[in-house]
Amino acid sequence: MTTKERVLRYLEENRGTPLSGEILAQQLGVSRTAVWKAVGDLKKEGHRIEAVQNKGYTLSEENNVLSVQGIRKYRKDPSLPIVVEAELVSTNTTAKQLAAQGAVHGTLVIADRQTGGRGRRGRSFVSPPGTGLYLSMVVRSCLPMESAVLVTSAAAVAVCRAVEKTTGRQLSIKWVNDLFFNGRKCCGILTEASADMETGGVDYLVVGIGLNCFEPQGGWPQEIAEIAGSIFRAGETADRCQIAAAIADELLELCRQLPDTAFMQEYRARNFVPGRDIFIVQNGERRPARAKEITDDGHLLVILPDGTQEELSTGEVSIRLE
Repeated sequence: MTTKERVLRYLEENRGTPLSGEILAQQLGVSRTAVWKAVGDLKKEGHRIEAVQNKGYTLSEENNVLSVQGIRKYRKDPSLPIVVEAELVSTNTTAKQLAAQGAVHGTLVIADRQTGGRGRRGRSFVSPPGTGLYLSMVVRSCLPMESAVLVTSAAAVAVCRAVEKTTGRQLSIKWVNDLFFNGRKCCGILTEASADMETGGVDYLVVGIGLNCFEPQGGWPQEIAEIAGSIFRAGETADRCQIAAAIADELLELCRQLPDTAFMQEYRARNFVPGRDIFIVQNGERRPARAKEITDDGHLLVILPDGTQEELSTGEVSIRLE
């Protein structure tokens, strides 16, 4: 760990409380000049650190820069690996590379910005800096491949729980992998699996979550302006590190419980699709139907115009509410 990282760890552990350069130097076993340089570098990265004569350095309670140290202090198990980068092409891509190299269950990858963020079916996911949480987790699982959809449903519940616990905001779910706040999409989930060819089960999963915390400066791109939203308004503050840690912990706990599907009761309660008239979009065709219910395995049971029922699974279709 570098001096800069160690200084940030101490500042995070004492957020809002002044720490003198002398005390930091003594704790870290470095010179006060080294502490001063580290603080300067952290401020250049955007950390809100105040330096007051005869008091020391204070990390602002409103500091909103993502960091390993900032996230780790909120984790239930701070020993789990965390990777935080200012910019990545895609957190899922990096997490898959790490998983293929043997990354352990629970490894977390976070970026402040993605240049090639992806959603389902190869769609792009807008990921501007300083406004959202773009994170992916490596999940080692013994689930059969056909049950992997449960992890996406678990992730949706995990995000809802984490956001509610840390911010008080209540999100709703649109089957199967989108979350909404005040009628607008604020979060998308993309789960990708690697199969174990010998067992036919899952070698590992990478669960990608993109959560819009704030609206980007200048607003949303025109193509998503009608549907995209965020969980905070302009002028509000939020600790993205705390939210990220809560999401990771909630997801790990739900994955630990699988294949138990007790959480699906909450998934259904938060979902606004059942009981609605919808359109099923599949292979370029658009069919009307009525959403009936969501099964314990995460499938959507629909009633077609002729009265017959059809069970839809993730990856087959997307839906458009009427």
